[in-house]
Amino acid sequence: MKKKPALSFWQIWNMSFGFLGIQFGFALQNANVSRIFETLGAKVDDIPILWIAAPVTGLIMQPIIGHMSDKTWNRFGRRRPYFMVGAILASLALLMMPNSPALWVAAGLLWMMDASINVSMEPFRAFVGDMLPSEQRTTGFAMQSFFIGTGAVVASALPYILTNWFGVENVASVGEQIPPSVKLSFYLGGAVFLLAVLWTVFSTKEYSPEELAEFEAEHKQSIQVEQPEYQSSKSLLPSFIKNGFIWLLIGIVGSVLILQMGWEKELYILSVGLGIFGLILLISAWYTRQGMVHNGFVEVITDLMNMPKTMKQLAVVQFFSWFALFAMWIYSTSAVTNHIYGTSDTASALYNEGANWVGVLFATYNGFAAVVAFLLPVLAKYTSRKMAHAVALICGGLGLASFYIVKDPHMLLLSMLGVGFAWASILSMPYAILTGSLPAGKMGTYMGIFNFFIVIPQILAASILGFFTKVLFQGHAIYAIILGGVSLLIAAASVMFVDDVDQK
Repeated sequence: MKKKPALSFWQIWNMSFGFLGIQFGFALQNANVSRIFETLGAKVDDIPILWIAAPVTGLIMQPIIGHMSDKTWNRFGRRRPYFMVGAILASLALLMMPNSPALWVAAGLLWMMDASINVSMEPFRAFVGDMLPSEQRTTGFAMQSFFIGTGAVVASALPYILTNWFGVENVASVGEQIPPSVKLSFYLGGAVFLLAVLWTVFSTKEYSPEELAEFEAEHKQSIQVEQPEYQSSKSLLPSFIKNGFIWLLIGIVGSVLILQMGWEKELYILSVGLGIFGLILLISAWYTRQGMVHNGFVEVITDLMNMPKTMKQLAVVQFFSWFALFAMWIYSTSAVTNHIYGTSDTASALYNEGANWVGVLFATYNGFAAVVAFLLPVLAKYTSRKMAHAVALICGGLGLASFYIVKDPHMLLLSMLGVGFAWASILSMPYAILTGSLPAGKMGTYMGIFNFFIVIPQILAASILGFFTKVLFQGHAIYAIILGGVSLLIAAASVMFVDDVDQK
């Protein structure tokens, strides 16, 4: 039996450095895409549906990429080929996004950008499980959080920095729609994304399949008390059929109700999504009956049904955490410019000043996340990983809720410190807890499946937040931010029910 050797600080640094570029692109997307959409003519209650590309892409791409990377080995490695391909495609999307001539083009490029980011991002999560022994995984994910925060600090504030420090125009010239400051930010982001990922690709050597097989025996011993007996697709066949028909029926009935009642069209995202999940289960049942069980489709669905207990518990925490984050990302610009700056005129200098300040706020929470990333393992050591995560989520929830009472934009910087604490923990603690409960041979697949509980709440948010904002909140985006704060507090309560079987 062979145990994975501990890696040095700089080895962990190099294997995590690519996340600097990934988050550079991700932060530019989060801080500026809503601004681009509004500039190209999107209404505030239409923004969630335009963002649907991001979570849907993650839902589809991450388990596929995870499953493929589990089974890949060539001269470039196991995970590294996906890092490189994703980085090249994402960089191209970043170059094209600010030159979108119309709203539909920008929405399509968001889809391309998010798909490419997912190709790079998902294997990076599994990379920590591949490369690090159990006692270093919290540090490994904390290092990723550090680079995520560091990259996002600069990326989120880039339009502000270019305008206020270098004099780049922040208002589009005659005949243009996107300001030069935003365009240049995306060009720089594309370069940083590619170069940072290439650093990890060329500086880190992966373990061979033979070495990983030796490490697998040690890992199996550490999780055998947590992992129940694995059910094959054949034994799950009745469940596939029963649940498939149930979810398909719910989706059909829901869609009919939406049509008959004249409800918001965004709600179709939820009903159709449930129906599609039912169809996926029924397709899995058909493949299983035909004996075609050794394919990626059936294997991923079978692994989904065999999730470890810890993963199921963390799914609840992730659901409420990412619902809150998605609400913040898509509504911060509208909430701040309208509730605090008092304008909704996207062509005005005041609106663009407020939109730039949102970039600074995003930089603030990411910067604080980078600072506290290395404090989280210390807090977890003296309390527990669960307690550290709960405290961070509470701080984030209170930070978002405080948007409503703040009148001075500069005071929002304090609010974002709480969000930054939560963000650092969301990017590390759930993965550190999860990895110890997973079979090493399916690390990539389960990391991809775990992403379901990141993107499903985002899809739900995209389907209902537009309806809430228009009908319940009378167009006031600030209430969507408050709802996000409440969601983080629910996540904090949920984390205390998680079994951390690998606490070190």
